[in-house]
Amino acid sequence: MRSVLKGGSAARGMALGRARLEQPGRILVDDRPLAAEEIEPEVERLLAAIGLARDELRTLRDKLHGTLASDVGDFLEAHGLILADRDLVAGLVDLVRLGRYRASAALKLQRDKLVAVFEAMEDAYLRSRKEDIDHVLGRVQAALVRESSVEERKLASRVGEILVSDVVAPAELVPLAENGMLGAVLTNGSTLSHSAILARSLRLPMVVGVDEALGSIADGDLILVDGEHGEVVVHPNAQDIARYRHWQREQVQIGKRLARLREAQTLTRDGVPIRLYANAERPADVARARLSGAAGIGLYRTEFLFLQRREIPGEEEQFLAYRDLVLGMGGLPVTIRTLDLGADKADASGVALEEEPNPALGVRGVRLALRHPQLMITQLRAIVRASSYGPVRILVPMITLVEEIHSVRRMLDQCVRDLRSTGQDIAGQVELGAMIEVPAAAIALGGLIRYVDFISIGTNDLVQYVLAADRANDHLGTLYDPLHPAVIKLLAQILAIARRARRPVSLCGEMAADTRYTALLLALGLEDFSMHPGALLEVRDRIAQLDHAALLRHAPALLRASSGARIAGVLDRMQA
Repeated sequence: MRSVLKGGSAARGMALGRARLEQPGRILVDDRPLAAEEIEPEVERLLAAIGLARDELRTLRDKLHGTLASDVGDFLEAHGLILADRDLVAGLVDLVRLGRYRASAALKLQRDKLVAVFEAMEDAYLRSRKEDIDHVLGRVQAALVRESSVEERKLASRVGEILVSDVVAPAELVPLAENGMLGAVLTNGSTLSHSAILARSLRLPMVVGVDEALGSIADGDLILVDGEHGEVVVHPNAQDIARYRHWQREQVQIGKRLARLREAQTLTRDGVPIRLYANAERPADVARARLSGAAGIGLYRTEFLFLQRREIPGEEEQFLAYRDLVLGMGGLPVTIRTLDLGADKADASGVALEEEPNPALGVRGVRLALRHPQLMITQLRAIVRASSYGPVRILVPMITLVEEIHSVRRMLDQCVRDLRSTGQDIAGQVELGAMIEVPAAAIALGGLIRYVDFISIGTNDLVQYVLAADRANDHLGTLYDPLHPAVIKLLAQILAIARRARRPVSLCGEMAADTRYTALLLALGLEDFSMHPGALLEVRDRIAQLDHAALLRHAPALLRASSGARIAGVLDRMQA
């Protein structure tokens, strides 16, 4: 019998297929004790599975690009660090050698022990990290039982299927999508989680928060995932399927229209020029940015140069990477963000940092740079040297105080003087900008902005800091709302201050790439957007449909609205 299940739209699109029910993290156990002669072969089998799981994570990390690599890559790196933990591996080996447990049983025992430790923690954030243990040990278990032919059959069986599960790790989505999975339905999850961000980039329809999914959907049921409206139709009827076919035909036409926009200028319907830049992290992102007609690179994340290694990259290595980036953009402007590592990722980078209970609010971004000035000086020198090959700007993350800008400015000026004194060919001036993602910097921007050449709004962190809500926390999905009046008022204030100070301002968070917010951002006065390259054509198409002058007239109504729901209502009327 047909039924409709409601949830949240995490990734737009529609998919029709057979349900595949799955419980992530489940470890199948062979509890037979090992004979003496089986112990060492079982240890070798366990270590090989850990190595294979680690290699898979590294391969997945290399496949990710841009925003995806930054956001989802954090999870992959965290999981890689867990697999590299000597105590974890030694504990598993001891269970096999001393306890005569088979590898699968050792994984189950270790998992239960670690989860119990995490569940006993008082800090809610740390308690939530028990899911990392599930995902990592589940991946080792999958590697443990894998034979290439079995795995190929398993992945091939995903063709035409839709995952129905409690949760799905970002690392699991990539191979599933590559092997034909059509969409995902989750009982848990947030529309702003890392898995949701990844699903959007993969164009994989996803509906989350469907509480009754596992109880209402049977394995093999035909289901229609409607990521446009946040619902799942179980046993769809002829009318549902006709609606899906109509949507498919529309997507073909939209694809043709977007292809024609690759070389087009970004203009509103009334002819106002808007600049669309690309976020990037790896060389492949640069090629995608050029292909999509980006006006330049609005945010180049440098963390990938530092991660998954034991030594800090030197000036020459960094210079060559930045030079290739600048040359790859063929004279278009490039904004390079300085290192934004925290204690959660530093262990994978060779940067020595103490563990912190909350790395998101700890020593990261400019705070790390000022504690390790040589790290910053090396990076600044490399960027300044690359500036001789094309227009380059430097963006500093996590700015909170004017004094931080002054300190970085002094470092930059000294680097320029030193390089010029040795005869280095560098640009006449390399602009210095601040990432506005800390509420204190946004509120006090009037006093800070005179000391920078430009600013960039990082909405991903700004929104969660303003609302005190982790965007990856499934239980806080309703709190993390970019349309909250406090967020909208703060964005309007930032844009107004930048306009009065005649400083360029761009926005580079997920909001820039989401066409649901395009009209809102234009109404608030934003003219420079920066997003992952895959979103550029859709946003350009959306901008072409909007009348800029009409949108500006709605700004007062947006700022008067007292709730996110009322702001959404104003947006609906603006675009009617």
